[in-house]
Amino acid sequence: MRGPAVVRPRPDRGRHNGNLVPNRAIMRIVECVPNFSEGRDPEIIGAIADAVRQSPGVKLLDVDPGESTNRTVVTFVGEPDHVVEAAFQAAKVAYDLIDMRQHKGEHPRLGAVDVVPFVPVSGVTTGECVELARRFGKRVGEELGVPIYLYEEAQPQGHRKAMRQIRSGEYEGLADKITQPEWQPDFGPAEFRPRSGATVTGARFFLVAYNVNVLGTKNQAHRLALNVREQGRGPDQPGRFKAVKGLGWELEEFGIAQVSMNLDNYKVSPIHEVFEAIKADATELDVGVAGSEIVGLVPLEAILMAADYYMEQENLFILDERQKVRLAIDRLGLSSIHPFEPEEKIIEFMVADAADGPLISKTVRGFVQAVGARTAAPGGGSVAALVASMGAALGAMVGWLTYGRRKYEHLDARMRAALPPLVELQEELLRAVDADTDAFADFMDAMALPKGTDQEKARRREAMQEGLKKATLVPFHTMELADRAWDPIIEVARYGQYSSHSDVEVGAKALEAGLFGAHRNVLINLVDIDDEDFGRDLRQRADALLGRGEQKLKELLEITAGRTGDA
Repeated sequence: MRGPAVVRPRPDRGRHNGNLVPNRAIMRIVECVPNFSEGRDPEIIGAIADAVRQSPGVKLLDVDPGESTNRTVVTFVGEPDHVVEAAFQAAKVAYDLIDMRQHKGEHPRLGAVDVVPFVPVSGVTTGECVELARRFGKRVGEELGVPIYLYEEAQPQGHRKAMRQIRSGEYEGLADKITQPEWQPDFGPAEFRPRSGATVTGARFFLVAYNVNVLGTKNQAHRLALNVREQGRGPDQPGRFKAVKGLGWELEEFGIAQVSMNLDNYKVSPIHEVFEAIKADATELDVGVAGSEIVGLVPLEAILMAADYYMEQENLFILDERQKVRLAIDRLGLSSIHPFEPEEKIIEFMVADAADGPLISKTVRGFVQAVGARTAAPGGGSVAALVASMGAALGAMVGWLTYGRRKYEHLDARMRAALPPLVELQEELLRAVDADTDAFADFMDAMALPKGTDQEKARRREAMQEGLKKATLVPFHTMELADRAWDPIIEVARYGQYSSHSDVEVGAKALEAGLFGAHRNVLINLVDIDDEDFGRDLRQRADALLGRGEQKLKELLEITAGRTGDA
């Protein structure tokens, strides 16, 4: 369990201006938390941190040196490929600068780079993180000659799965251990390297350090911890929640006690479920609960899960992501000790600059100028996605103008059903703007491959065909997304505020235009694809979506033409 949160300087958040911020794109984020066997030399620690800072596509979140342990924990996040590269570069620096023959410290350790865990945060599975760990380990073993052991989810062998098993004997016992058949490294040389030792890498789930504030004694807080932690009071009295460790302690400076916990898997035991269970048990003990705190960082998903729970309990209708976050902060009492600032505590908010692609990050003028420049991309596919996104957005606008107004209260249930898919689709279609240009860039990269030998020509041809398929599937996906908007926008056209019927008509026409543009991009790419079955199937499906769009536009315009006022 970790102690109370530390108050840190608040970054500039003026760009939010307190206004509603649309739901962000689902980001593919991995956290990496390598532990280095150096906690006293600021130059070495700084060099390792700089290796991460200088790696593109990642953000350094924390550098935590410990003098007594002689160990530094570095935390950074980013997209999967970038995180692996940053981990490799940091490890390379550490192996150069740290000499394990001179290392002494209180913490168990095996090598200069002791452990490198990859942790899924958003849009990435534990299985994918296992593959990242294997890629990292293989590269370090082959290129840097360091023995690598896999652990936790990445290690299939039971006798060497847990960190305590692998670290048994520590660095001092490694010379003998590494020669034993059952302790051959997973990657790298099966021989002792005195300077570097060995490195352990793998994947684990995100750990949330979570404390619930109790207006009582340490003993009462510990009784509550025994109720909820997996271990409970012993083998015969297990606790209520899996993957939860906990104990009670006193927070003297605030005059309260806390149930201090590690939630090893917030999907198995969500924050809000643990909090509500402690509240219920505290009531039976006639003890008050005064909020809670998250120590360190937390994935956005864990907070949104709590928001969804309270929205369902209270029959609330909230789509805006930041309003959901504020609801969870309030209901869980996360600001009861220190202010819970989302931009400082939620990982996705800390790396918000990476959420949007370069095209949709532009100003309107900048995007139009990019389209009008003497370059092939961005082109019709990106424009089609943007136009379709605007169509869904106009449908959402009319829905919002209808929802929540006293005059239209009888339509609230209809708008509650129509608005979520339109809001979601406007964001997904926005992401397709950059996806189309990225697909074109991949094809151009394939064209640039060498073609001097027959083998190179064959490899280039295969890569070009794969690039063409991707460049075709991206606009087809735009068509699928736009198609999903028809039913909710027609519902808005039928029942939404009548004075805005022209807006929903423009939205529908924009959807149809987006479908047309994406369809043309599908067709032009199919011309050069050799796979006839692929081409035939995709053309039929694209034609069907285009035809359905034409019919749905006609249906919507007939609805608005037949209305004479509000429903």
